[in-house]
Amino acid sequence: MGVDQLTAMPYSKNYDVLIIGSGGAGLSLALKLADHPTSVAVLSKMALTSGSTYYAQGGISAVFDAEDSIESHIEDTLDAGAGLCNPEIVRLTVTHGKSSIDWLREQGVVFTEEQNQSGEIKLHLSREGGHSHRRVVHSADATGKAVSLSLIERAQEHPNIELFEHHNVVELITAQTEGRTGKQVLGAYVLDTQGHQVKTISTRVVVLATGGANMAYIYTTNPHSSTGDGIALAWRAGCRISNMEFMQFHPTCLYHPDARSFLISEAVRGEGGRLILPDGSSFMQNFDPRGELAPRDIVARAIDHEMKKRGIDCVYLDISHKSEEFIREHFPTIYQQCLEFDIDITKQPIPVVPAAHYTCGGVLTDSYARTDIKNLYAIGEVACTGLHGANRMASNSLLECLVFAERASEDILLKLPGILPAPKIPDWDESKVSDSDEEVVVSHNWNELRHFMWDYVGIVRTDKRLSRAMNRVELLKKEIAEYYGNFRVTSDLLELRNLVIVAELIIRCAQQRKESRGLHYTLDYPETDNSKPPQNTILTP
Repeated sequence: MGVDQLTAMPYSKNYDVLIIGSGGAGLSLALKLADHPTSVAVLSKMALTSGSTYYAQGGISAVFDAEDSIESHIEDTLDAGAGLCNPEIVRLTVTHGKSSIDWLREQGVVFTEEQNQSGEIKLHLSREGGHSHRRVVHSADATGKAVSLSLIERAQEHPNIELFEHHNVVELITAQTEGRTGKQVLGAYVLDTQGHQVKTISTRVVVLATGGANMAYIYTTNPHSSTGDGIALAWRAGCRISNMEFMQFHPTCLYHPDARSFLISEAVRGEGGRLILPDGSSFMQNFDPRGELAPRDIVARAIDHEMKKRGIDCVYLDISHKSEEFIREHFPTIYQQCLEFDIDITKQPIPVVPAAHYTCGGVLTDSYARTDIKNLYAIGEVACTGLHGANRMASNSLLECLVFAERASEDILLKLPGILPAPKIPDWDESKVSDSDEEVVVSHNWNELRHFMWDYVGIVRTDKRLSRAMNRVELLKKEIAEYYGNFRVTSDLLELRNLVIVAELIIRCAQQRKESRGLHYTLDYPETDNSKPPQNTILTP
């Protein structure tokens, strides 16, 4: 946003660190920073519990079992990532697994335990797709909720942390400096969606912890907040974006007209759940020798294939062969949620379909979560660290949040004393815009975008489908830009503006990859190109 467009507004405030996002990554970083004399502001676009962390069911992968090993966890992650993981980042992340869990327990997170044959009480470890051992630490089937509530409680109690709910970032504020992009971040313009004003927040460091971009698709397991805001903000500011073609589709989202975003955890398959067709026959053995425990990209494509081949609306996930006691103990949330839709999972299979679930690409960062812009960091799903490669292995995401929150905190605390406070920043100017009398434009474009992304840039792609999607994105970008320039900003408009950028980045990355690898599968190039070392897809503004 150019300075010439700005005039005074009544609200501005200064902090040492501004964290955009209140999920596991953002709150972990806030707590790690605030124990030092650091003023921290944490922005949440909606309620503090509205992000993806709160809804994560499965757990956090870490090596605790004596029969498991760091090397095995590394090998499984590299295998799932289909040749595009950064081995150094994988090792860095995996080796911090146990200490990350220990830190969460210190914050009050209670994980599920069990008594072994020797009478010892130990963490119960579940197993999910792609893992060769049981290594998923969890809190029943609501791990994210346990983590989120504990971190929120600690942050609310901390005198150095100020939490802002219902605050949506309009734009990052940057200034010229030295370095690759020639920019450094100074703060952000933020829409208070309840107070209906744009605030100016200046800060020495900004951290993007905004989560993923899976609301680009009509069917997703993600909450409504996952609109790729941080990716779009970073792109407009001048950061490189990487590997956006690798959008992970979770194989098993509950198929019900009133429950499109309810995830059926991979742990159900890890505990023996079978994927079956309407006639009760299993099919995963026809696609991969690991069956139901194959990585998510393989399972999602298998389900998609069977649905299209047979003209069926869904497949089924059956755990009913386990005892009712076992099911209710291990999957209380899923059991109760399905009951609300008249599905008793102790007696009948669960109708499931694939849905957009996780953004493996994002803002390109280094091992300390630094982006291309000075004093701007990115952690969690918004970032592309090199951990996930072409396909994220189950339960590595919350681990990544914790490890890179720690890494970012180390670097920020080291540099903060040498970063000058931001200069006086002009406030947001709304003198040349008016209230919209055409809100239908936003809702219509929102729906159109998500539908054609699902149809043309989904689990199976072609060059023609990608080209069609790009043509529609170009038209939408023009409409949205005109609308943004004439009317006062709203949260819906900001999300739509960000989402169309994210859609373009996904399509551009997909068009550049002339092979099928990991989560990117195209009928025009169905094989993986092993004639040369695999390369990341990197886009530069």
